[in-house]
Amino acid sequence: VQLQASGGGLVQSGGSLRLSCTASGRSFRSYTTGWFRQAPGKEREFVAGISWSGAVKYDANSVKGRFTISRDNARDTFFLQMSSLKPEDTAVYYCAADRSRDISTSTAHYSYWGQGTLVTVSS
Repeated sequence: VQLQASGGGLVQSGGSLRLSCTASGRSFRSYTTGWFRQAPGKEREFVAGISWSGAVKYDANSVKGRFTISRDNARDTFFLQMSSLKPEDTAVYYCAADRSRDISTSTAHYSYWGQGTLVTVSS
């Protein structure tokens, strides 16, 4: 499975962006998927995850109520809708997927990664 992330950009504080991650090479509809982010000088951290069916979601506390993860298995694409963005959300955002059925906050859990898309939130 190859993942391609897109949708990053520059946005003002309080604004919104929607990130997309499209899978190719193999359908990912049975895979658990997630979003991570890495700010300069920091470790990559979990943002949100969603089960293969979309029935189970888990968000990091830092983004609860502001970010929403979703997926469209028919299009082999999943999304991260980000609202009320803050300067501290500035990071490179990575999409990830794994064949397991569990949502994990650990980077080691995910076998497939996208290349990352930069989100910059100005104050």
